[in-house]
Amino acid sequence: MGGISLFSLATPALAQDSAVLERLEALEDRLDALQSENEQLRAQLEGLRSVNTAQGDVVVAASDAQVPAATAQAEVPGTARVATTAGSVRVVDVVTEADDPREMQVSGSENFVGTNAAYAYQMLDHAENVNTKPLVQLAALQSGELTDRVTLSGGITAIANYQWATVDDKFGYLMRPPTSANQLGDNVSEVVLHSANLALTARLLPNVTGYAELLYDPEQSFGQGTITALARNQIQLRRGWVMFGNLDQLPVYALIGKMDTPFGLNDTVNPFTNSTNWHAFAGLAYGGQVGFVSGGLHVRGMIIQGGAQFRSANVPVLGTSVPSRANNFAVDARYTIDLGGEGNALMAGASYQRGTAYCQDYPVTHFNPCQDNNPGIAAYGKLTYGPLTLIGEYAKTTKEWAGTAVPDPTNPLSVYDAVKPEAFTIGGRFGFGAESLTMQRREFALSAEFSKFISGEEGAPWRRQNQIVLGASWFPAPNVNLFGEFIRVNGYVPLNFLSGGNFPDGSTWSRQDADTNVILAGAQVAF
Repeated sequence: MGGISLFSLATPALAQDSAVLERLEALEDRLDALQSENEQLRAQLEGLRSVNTAQGDVVVAASDAQVPAATAQAEVPGTARVATTAGSVRVVDVVTEADDPREMQVSGSENFVGTNAAYAYQMLDHAENVNTKPLVQLAALQSGELTDRVTLSGGITAIANYQWATVDDKFGYLMRPPTSANQLGDNVSEVVLHSANLALTARLLPNVTGYAELLYDPEQSFGQGTITALARNQIQLRRGWVMFGNLDQLPVYALIGKMDTPFGLNDTVNPFTNSTNWHAFAGLAYGGQVGFVSGGLHVRGMIIQGGAQFRSANVPVLGTSVPSRANNFAVDARYTIDLGGEGNALMAGASYQRGTAYCQDYPVTHFNPCQDNNPGIAAYGKLTYGPLTLIGEYAKTTKEWAGTAVPDPTNPLSVYDAVKPEAFTIGGRFGFGAESLTMQRREFALSAEFSKFISGEEGAPWRRQNQIVLGASWFPAPNVNLFGEFIRVNGYVPLNFLSGGNFPDGSTWSRQDADTNVILAGAQVAF
C-alpha cells in the first residue's frame, strides 16, 4: 500500500516535468532558428560591405528616363551623379556613404543637425560655381542630399607661399591686398591661414530654405593694418538668404538677402587663385534674386541695393554712396547643351549689370560715391568633356571710367584718356587618375589659365595687369583638395589711386614694369 501511495503521488510530478521539458525543447528550437536567421543576415551584410569596398568611387550613371527635367538642369556640368533606389539623381558624398551611420537608417529619416562634406565643399568653394550657389543648394535639396533639418558646413583653407618682385614693395598678386601693409622689399613668404567658413542650411518648409555663411579672411580683408591687426581679424556674414524654391514642384526660385550678383561666370580652373575677371567684376551685394531653370536654360535677375555695395556694384543715390535705394540690377542668361556621356556639356551665357564699381572720378578709392552709374556687359562659355574643362570669359563697362584719366592738365599723366575697363580669362584643366566626385572629375588635375585686366590707355602706368597661373590639384576625397600653383603677374595696378592722387607730386604708384612671381602650396578642406 505504501508503494502504491508513493506511485500515485509521483505521477503528477512526472507529468509536470515532461511538460517543462517540452517547453524547453520548443524554446531551444526557436533559439536555433533565430541564430540561423541571424547568421544569414550577417552574411548578407558582409556581402554588401564587400560590394561597397570593391566599388570604391565607381559611379553608376542614371538613365535618361530616371532623371527628372528640373534635376537635369540644376546639376552643374561635370558634377558626378548616381541613381538612387528611389529613382532620383544625386551627388554622392563618398565619405558619407561609407562612414555615416545615418546612411543605415530608413530612407527619408531626419536628424535635427547633420553634415554633408561634398555639399559643404561646393557651397564654400571660392573658385567654382561662384555666383550660382543658390542653384547648387536647390539641386542638393532636390536630389535628397540634405535630409536633416539643419545642415552644418565648414571649410578651412591654409596656404604657404614664396613671392619675389622686380620692384620693391610692388607685389601685384591679388589674393591679398597689394599694399605695403602686406608685402615689403623684393621677396616675401607666408605660412598662414587664408580663410575659414562656417555655414548653416536650414530646411524650413518643403519649399523654403534659409542659409547663412560666416567668413574669417584676414588675408583678403580690407581692414586697416597687417594680417595680425584686430581690424582684419573679424568674422563677417559673407552670404545669407531666405529662398523660396523646390525644383520638383516649380522651375522658378526666389531669394532675398546678401548674395553674389548674377553677372558673368567669374569661375576659374585654378585650384586656388581667382581669375582677374573675378577680381574685376564679381559682385557681392544685398538684394533680391529670381531664377528660372528649365530645359538647358537658366535665367536670373536680381534687384541690387544701390550705393556702394560689398563688391563690384555701385549706383549713386542722390550723388552719394549711401545704399538707401534699390536702384541697381543685373540679369544673366545661360544655356547648356548636353553633349552625351556623363556630365559632358557646352554652356554659353551673357550678362548685364546697371552699375559696376567703375564709376568714380579721379582720384579713385574703394566705395567712393559716383556722379553716374557705369553699366557692364559680359559673355562667357564653358566646355566640359570627359576629363577636360575649358572656360572663356570677357567683361567690360559700356562707358569710360572717369577715374582712369588725370584731370589736371599740368600733370604729365593727363595725356592719357579715360578708358572702358575690361577683363578676359581663358583657361583649361585636364584631370587624370581615378574618377572623383568633384568638379575636376578626376583625382588629379593640371590646369593653366591666363587672365587680364585693362584699366588705362596704351602707355599709361595703369594700362593693364596680366595673370598667368599653372596649377596642380589632388582630391584624395571629394572634400579635401591639396594643391600647388605657380603664378606670374605682369604689372602693378591697385584699384585705389590707380591713376594717382595720393602723392603730392601727382604721380601714381601703378607701374607696368613691376612683375611678381609666386610659388604656392596649400589645402582646402570642408566638412
